Amino acid sequence: MGMPRLAVALRALALPVAALLAVAPSAPAQGKPEPKAPKEFVALGDVDPTILQEIRYFTPHNFTGDPVDGYRRPMCLLTRPAAEGLHRAQRQLLRRGYTLKVYDCYRPQRAVNDFVEWAKDLSDQRMKGEFYPEVDKTRLFEDGYIAEKSGHSRGSTMDLTIVRLPALPTRPYVPGEKLMPCYAAKKDRFPDNSVDMGTGYDCFDTLSHTLDPRIKGAQRANRLLLKGTLEKLGFVNLAEEWWHYTYKPELFPDTYFDFPVSRRSLTG
Repeated sequence: MGMPRLAVALRALALPVAALLAVAPSAPAQGKPEPKAPKEFVALGDVDPTILQEIRYFTPHNFTGDPVDGYRRPMCLLTRPAAEGLHRAQRQLLRRGYTLKVYDCYRPQRAVNDFVEWAKDLSDQRMKGEFYPEVDKTRLFEDGYIAEKSGHSRGSTMDLTIVRLPALPTRPYVPGEKLMPCYAAKKDRFPDNSVDMGTGYDCFDTLSHTLDPRIKGAQRANRLLLKGTLEKLGFVNLAEEWWHYTYKPELFPDTYFDFPVSRRSLTG
């Protein structure tokens, strides 16, 4: 990619982020001071501002149907080595006409607790039609879709995809709108400027398994492009989720943090 073309592409990257940043952050809870992030945590945008960020759990467009507890800002926080690893991957992908886009990065324990409480409430099926159309909600724990601990809370795990440049904006989800299954054809699923990965993000279905043999052609090639790029740089994929990667070795392999996702949480 030549420099003038690259400059145009980088300007385009800012457009999908603007709508998310315009959303007012939720107010922090009153009472005792919030925990802070260790100095090893950084904002991904400070390390590489060209990587798109569509932080789904800050919005109601996720499997719970509500913004998730602990997401004060739509931003990606990671340990510095993980963020720098994504920066190296981004440099490679930009030369090929793509950009990375993260859906989620560090996830506070309170967000995981929010998921657990939602999963126990069997009456709340608002988002079933999109995110788990073929899975009974009573099986979410048994099938491994929901757990009481998440590697995201350790700070080196992220959910992400690839977007072809120039990146087109993605319209916001409107609560109550008609839902389409996450494994439907790309033209029928909720719009996402991601390349076609065969399913949408956070699709509770075996089609989300990275190497599921039913995923073929361009969809498989797109998954392998993401996988091949990241694995050469020290990232490890979770086989059940094409979007889920962890940078190894982890700085905090045994610590599950609970500081909120916000600029104020950073101590560096």
